[in-house]
Amino acid sequence: MTEQAVSISVEAPKAQGGVSTWKRVLRYTLVRSIMLLVTVVVGVYLTVLIANMGGHVDEIRRAMIRESVAMRFQNDPTFKALPPEARQKRIEEEVRRLERRYGLDKPFLVRSFVFLSQALSLNLGRAENMTSDSGSRQVRLIILERLPPTLFLFGTSSLIIFFLSLFISLHLSRNYGSLLDRIFVSLSPLSAAPGWFYAIFLIAIFAAWLKILPFGGMISTPPPETRWEYALDVAKHLILPIGAQILSALFIGVYSWRTFFLIYSSEDYVEMAKAKGLPPRAIERRYILRPTLPTIITSFALALISVWLGQIIFETVFDWPGIGRTYYQAIQVFDTAVIVGITVIYAYLLAITVFLLDIIYAIVDPRVDVGGPRATV
Repeated sequence: MTEQAVSISVEAPKAQGGVSTWKRVLRYTLVRSIMLLVTVVVGVYLTVLIANMGGHVDEIRRAMIRESVAMRFQNDPTFKALPPEARQKRIEEEVRRLERRYGLDKPFLVRSFVFLSQALSLNLGRAENMTSDSGSRQVRLIILERLPPTLFLFGTSSLIIFFLSLFISLHLSRNYGSLLDRIFVSLSPLSAAPGWFYAIFLIAIFAAWLKILPFGGMISTPPPETRWEYALDVAKHLILPIGAQILSALFIGVYSWRTFFLIYSSEDYVEMAKAKGLPPRAIERRYILRPTLPTIITSFALALISVWLGQIIFETVFDWPGIGRTYYQAIQVFDTAVIVGITVIYAYLLAITVFLLDIIYAIVDPRVDVGGPRATV
């Protein structure tokens, strides 16, 4: 009887502690989700306001509607035969009809919240001026059509840059002060320039001067007939864009990771592991890579999430048919639906990534306690 009472008294606090831990994690998850949702809502609404220039785009659309109606009626013989008052009345009726059709009869403040609710529910609607290659005005189809080229280009370059930076920086941290280490440190300022800056020089050298690589685009015109030739042609068009991305990001990435690895390799526990005679690879894996794993995961996740948005100037310079170039075209023609559609998808992806990173931190690093500090005994 006494042993049973003791076992109950011991197990009860454990169970209570487990319940409180789960409550803390659930509370943290709920609060974190609400905060990220509020951030997404604010960001998307600001995008709606900026894309419409605070309502000025509506005035531009009204003027364009009036101009198109007037030009269409000018070529109608029956319209010319009407008295001036009747002609003006007919123009005004047609203008009001088109304004109601496009929702311009409502105040911009009301329409902005309609835009917001549709965007948050991923009801992206129809584009006003842009179309997909198939002729559709559905924003969803426009984005889905332009997304694969962006994912292909920036996904490939991001993975190459990430793993090259990681492995080269590990090698440099093992050989601190070597000739190769000094070369990479001295070349790190090259990453201060954006990718499109190097793109211009690479195009001038390899396309305009040497004429060995294409100026831009994703495929030659006309496209190759066989699948093998098509793949080789796409790979040829990838060389200059990926080269420009590597020049703009590799050296600073190597320098940053090298610094992280050097800091952790000088810790006391690393020196103790060396004194115990552990192999260098085991020390590197357990005591250098593992503490930097949260930072590595963050860098990798944010690199992948940036792949979805592309780069406006970079894709324009290379005439790459991706999301970034589509974004630029949408800004040029004031196509609010496409601008908001691309932004809201990116905002959702970024919020989900940030939320998942908090959970991943707790998995890879036991020092992280999700939802609050650890309970002290």
